[in-house]
Amino acid sequence: MKLEIDGQPFEIVDYQHVKPGKGQAFARIKLKNLKTGNVVEKTYKVGEKLELADFEEREMEYLYNDGEFYYFMDNRTYEQTGVPAASLGEKAKFLKENTTVMVQFYKGEAISVKLPKSIVLQVTDTEPGFKGDTVSNVTKPATLETGAVIQVPMFINPGDFVRVNPETGEYIERVNVK
Repeated sequence: MKLEIDGQPFEIVDYQHVKPGKGQAFARIKLKNLKTGNVVEKTYKVGEKLELADFEEREMEYLYNDGEFYYFMDNRTYEQTGVPAASLGEKAKFLKENTTVMVQFYKGEAISVKLPKSIVLQVTDTEPGFKGDTVSNVTKPATLETGAVIQVPMFINPGDFVRVNPETGEYIERVNVK
């Protein structure tokens, strides 16, 4: 759920209903600021009214970036929207052209991007693996086609495609792409 608190958009990350032995019940809520990414914890009395944010998510396709903004195109209207590079943060290093993402709008302004749960990218540079390195859970650094560097198992070679979690930057699996 998206809320507006003190003129800022927040998303509920965690919610806990507390009913103490004495006194009135209350809710302890962890909120993530959608503009800055900061997480805060607030307490509200049960029954207290909160305001829903003027919030919208649209499926868009990543086109390019100019260093200051990342540009996305709405697949239905072909309208292009720029999202500030600062609001993408570390997620930007996993963005590949033509990737479909969810762009989040607050009061008509693009403020954030939600990447898919996993993205398939090609390994461009890593030390070659050796026969017999397939069973150990030893890792090595690998550079992906977007420039991101992640840790991969020893059996991954340059040219292989890997599935990556863009939120954590972790290797998930090797993928056969034809």
